[in-house]
Amino acid sequence: MSLLRRGGVWWYEFWFAGRRIQESSKSPSKTVAKNAEQKRRRELEEGFNNFTDTRQERIRTFSDMAEEYFNSYKLRLPQSARFAAYAIDHLKRILGSKMLVDFNEATVILYQNARLGEKASPKSVNEEVGFLLRILGDPGDLIRIRLHKRKMLKLKVRQTVGRAFTPDEKDRMLEEARKARSPHIFPALSLALNAGMRDAEIKTLTWGQIDFTKKYLAVGRSKTEAGEGRTIPLNSTLLEVFTEYGEWYREKFGKPQPEWYVFPFGKPSPSDPTRPVTTLKTAWNNVRKNARVKGRWHDNRHTLITDLAESGAGDQTIMDIAGHVSKQMLKHYSHIRMEAKRTALESIVKKSADAGASAQQKQPEVEGPPEAQLGFEYGVPRPASNHTMTKSSGAKKTEQECSELPMVAQHFEGESLQKSLQSCILEGDQGVDVRCKSLILNGGRGRNRTYNLSVKSRMLCQLSYASMKESAGWMEGPPPKQHRQKSSAIPLNP
Repeated sequence: MSLLRRGGVWWYEFWFAGRRIQESSKSPSKTVAKNAEQKRRRELEEGFNNFTDTRQERIRTFSDMAEEYFNSYKLRLPQSARFAAYAIDHLKRILGSKMLVDFNEATVILYQNARLGEKASPKSVNEEVGFLLRILGDPGDLIRIRLHKRKMLKLKVRQTVGRAFTPDEKDRMLEEARKARSPHIFPALSLALNAGMRDAEIKTLTWGQIDFTKKYLAVGRSKTEAGEGRTIPLNSTLLEVFTEYGEWYREKFGKPQPEWYVFPFGKPSPSDPTRPVTTLKTAWNNVRKNARVKGRWHDNRHTLITDLAESGAGDQTIMDIAGHVSKQMLKHYSHIRMEAKRTALESIVKKSADAGASAQQKQPEVEGPPEAQLGFEYGVPRPASNHTMTKSSGAKKTEQECSELPMVAQHFEGESLQKSLQSCILEGDQGVDVRCKSLILNGGRGRNRTYNLSVKSRMLCQLSYASMKESAGWMEGPPPKQHRQKSSAIPLNP
């Protein structure tokens, strides 16, 4: 340790952790400089070893700590200062006289019970407890961990709080808003139902944010980063409403300036366009009561998002209009109505019925035995052009009298076991001879002989189709000359 005097002021100098510490005591007294040097050395030693005396901090009252926290909070987050003041006021009212050393898990649980006894909502209580633990600092973090393990940190909150108004309720509210004494409530309600803007976004809207040429508005300060600066198109309803409202505004204040607020301040009538209206609560309650509708002002936002979802708009489009960050928040705001669900389910039934009806119309009506109705004639696939052969009664009779293929191939001992019928001549009612070529059933000569069933089936189909086509040609044209050919085959219909 060494003391130095410079210009009537004593300085102290020493080495700590390999560093040279040289500071002024700001005093002409050598004794004071010596004590200052000792105190400074002790502070460095305690800080180096992570040892601090918090006894003075632990006896501070919660009111002092809360006031200090709020002063810093409103500087950093001015948009949420109003809500923070509301929550911290309740904390100071119930816990303001307690010292930091008095807080533990039981204190937090007692506060939750006290607020629930005052009919506060669980969501509000959870927000207030969050502020409480942040104000307490490190002890609050320890209490949070212990309550989380016991599953008592947060109260259970209802998931479906909001609702969507029906079209009839919207019409009644708009009708009552148009008749209301307040000039703000009708255009504000139209904005909520057609643009989905939040209450604060509507009240702070300026004329400079609306572009009537391009028919859109830009949202200014918003609750979330995704909502701030988003653009919302003006539909035909909003354009009509703002045209009418703009005429009243010009008569009241003159030509609107870009920095003037669309909903100016003033009671009982608007008087200052440079300041925004503070609240629409009274006018909204009157409109809701006269329209016989139950709900909150924020439910107008729920209604628009629900209408967009039911209209088939994409998730990204809805999030861009509403200013949401995640699909989870979109799901929270969208309340698909029961009628829309019923219509969706009935569309499935109607679609199935239409499909069945179209299938019946496409299925052709086939006369004949069940095998023919299924597309098979005498065990062999029926050709697609078979219906052209039934144009005349003579053709029908010919098909009945001349059976080209037997139902079952019969095998006989003798000379023609592997031979099929070559030809047969049957006489019609008017003496018309029609040649009916037979098909190779059980094999043939040379290259025609095969024992492959799939190949045999294709051959039978081709020959059958060619035979019937030739028969149809003979029936339509002049009768062929009578011709007999010796055949060693056994006739099908003797």
